[in-house]
Amino acid sequence: MGNLRQVVMFCAVALLTGCDGDSLERFGGPTMGSTYSIQYVRTSSAPGPKELQRQVESLLGEVDRQMSTYRSDSVIEGFNRLPANSCQAMPAPVLHLVRTGEQLSQASDSAFDLTVEPLLNLWGFGPQARALKVPDATTLRLVRQSVGHQHLRIEGEQLCKDAAIEIDFNSIAAGYAVDRIAELLGGQGVHSYLVEATGELKAVGRKPDGSPWRIALEEPRDDRQVAEKIIEVDGFGVSTSGDYRNYFQQDGRRYAHTLDARTGAPITHQLASVTVLHPSALMADGLSTLLLILGPEQGRDYAEQHGIAAFFVSREGAGFVTRTNQAFDQLTGVKP
Repeated sequence: MGNLRQVVMFCAVALLTGCDGDSLERFGGPTMGSTYSIQYVRTSSAPGPKELQRQVESLLGEVDRQMSTYRSDSVIEGFNRLPANSCQAMPAPVLHLVRTGEQLSQASDSAFDLTVEPLLNLWGFGPQARALKVPDATTLRLVRQSVGHQHLRIEGEQLCKDAAIEIDFNSIAAGYAVDRIAELLGGQGVHSYLVEATGELKAVGRKPDGSPWRIALEEPRDDRQVAEKIIEVDGFGVSTSGDYRNYFQQDGRRYAHTLDARTGAPITHQLASVTVLHPSALMADGLSTLLLILGPEQGRDYAEQHGIAAFFVSREGAGFVTRTNQAFDQLTGVKP
């Protein structure tokens, strides 16, 4: 899909999984402008890694062709080029993601919005971006007129728009792909696995020696990867959204790639990253972005009110402060 939003999580495959014998299979490769990796416990009924890799890469290719904003021939880019008051027939997965985006938009009072691609381009973070710079107020005001989930509607199998909006699925497509891979593996008789695609994860079951899948959450640093926290995961998608890998500085201010659709501008608060655990990797993906946009106080309140398992990292002085909520502690086995 190309240049998906940066995540601040690394699945420490070599460091955390160890060597568990021949029954633990691994494969991976490039996808959507980044990479994917899969580890799974092979059973007698499951295909070998070459056949599973073929099936997984076919699935990833389908997601890329439907949802990528970095290839002009994708289904969604065809829709994005249409003028206002247009409709286009869409495959079911695209409509599913549009509905998910609408749900997240409504849940965040329109802070999260799938139609921010023109704003991403304007600020220099999108697929058609020309330069990383602060736009002038007049241009920003004009571009904001073409942003808003309320301009979308679904009519049967068609997606319609009443303004010249453009959709960007990069905040949820990778999580969706992980869920699809997990579904594929389960259908092939694989019931213990760790799936990662462009940084989004899902872990189910245990390794051959009975130990859990362990995932390292990264400290928000520009210079190197440092594990902030290591968690054990079984049955959940894990997504981390952060503001520090893709940003620019101008006139002493820092502008990150995560935009608040309500203002049309990058977030400016001190929340550096949010990790969410959710049974659906798609929802973990979207919710981590939603909470990051809302910020340290409103984001934590929202997670608490809705029972979202979340891990927050905020800037404080020259360092970082981490906070979890009860739902996260319960899922990761942390005692109060």
